[in-house]
Amino acid sequence: MVLRFALIGGGEGAFIGAVHRLAAELDGAARITAGCFSSDPQRSRQAGQKLYGLPESRCYGDVSALVAGEQALPAAERVHFAIVATPNHTHFPIVRALLEGGINVVCDKPFTVTSAEARTLADLCRQRSLQLAVTYNYSGYPMVREARRLIADGALGTIRRVQCEYLQGWLSQDEERTGNKQAEWRTDPARAGSAGAFGDIGSHAEQLVRYVSGLDIEAVCADLSAFVPGRLLDDDGNVLLRLSGGARGVISASQIAVGEENALSIRVYGSKGGLIWRQEEPNTLTVRWADRPFETRRTGGPGTQAPGNRLPAGHPEGYLEAFANIYQAFTAQLRGASETDYPDAEDGLKGVQFIERVVASSQRGGIWLPLRDEPGEEQ
Repeated sequence: MVLRFALIGGGEGAFIGAVHRLAAELDGAARITAGCFSSDPQRSRQAGQKLYGLPESRCYGDVSALVAGEQALPAAERVHFAIVATPNHTHFPIVRALLEGGINVVCDKPFTVTSAEARTLADLCRQRSLQLAVTYNYSGYPMVREARRLIADGALGTIRRVQCEYLQGWLSQDEERTGNKQAEWRTDPARAGSAGAFGDIGSHAEQLVRYVSGLDIEAVCADLSAFVPGRLLDDDGNVLLRLSGGARGVISASQIAVGEENALSIRVYGSKGGLIWRQEEPNTLTVRWADRPFETRRTGGPGTQAPGNRLPAGHPEGYLEAFANIYQAFTAQLRGASETDYPDAEDGLKGVQFIERVVASSQRGGIWLPLRDEPGEEQ
């Protein structure tokens, strides 16, 4: 059975909404049948028909209308899940309305702008027995999963250090004052939340650290900066990490690193070896040993066991395929699969808690703060 989904967002000029749609449909397991594509009802109807070929009756003016409209349809026509690809500040009310309406959800990251909101949604998922995924899509890359497997199998020994960085340069100037809509909302505290670069891309790094290493982040010490004059949110920062099991780490995130595109990378060092993966060369995982030559592992190549590759070795696979692997796991869950691998509401909650603590640590002069539900509680 092909699952039906609604897309929230993804109207004219949007970037990530179209990526969500393509990724969800890549395997033929789901197809778009409804949506709300703009806060303006007329633009929503126009976008749904023009961009997605939907009938006007399934192009809703707002989320409340979508929930009511889908509930009014026969069960065989309703959507099985909805994708939320809108600015950060809208995630909570939209996801809550969808869950209360009995609709499973895939939400873009960060999950919400406060941990209280994230906890409310995670609890609602459990209460309603609904599924929710948060699209930390980089964990869908096959060689990221290979790295995770190696560490989980103990190949690197006891993990001692994890270093992750995500560097971009697209906000090195005041793009938010030039009419760039993506820059406008990502640098606006009212829409992006309390963090800029660390909310946008540092959140990806946080999830990648936890996913690959298998360790929890227990405490953070942060130094955030806004280098562009007049910018209200951070555009650069570094965070020291204390990880479970005694490991230490660093996350760096920047959107003012001139010349960088999407330079996400992770390095993990254990007592027996280390590894490095770079998003801009995603099919390669380098494994380094203390007592033998280094290894270069390739997606689909000899000896690799991680799932997720779709083509014979040597054929480039990348961002969209990794995104699709998240949807593949999520739709398998909706069909009743017992074991799936995608970031869920708890991952989303941990990500928001991380952002809150990073901001609080930096505002208080870079003190160490634990990651707990209560944002103001100190060690």
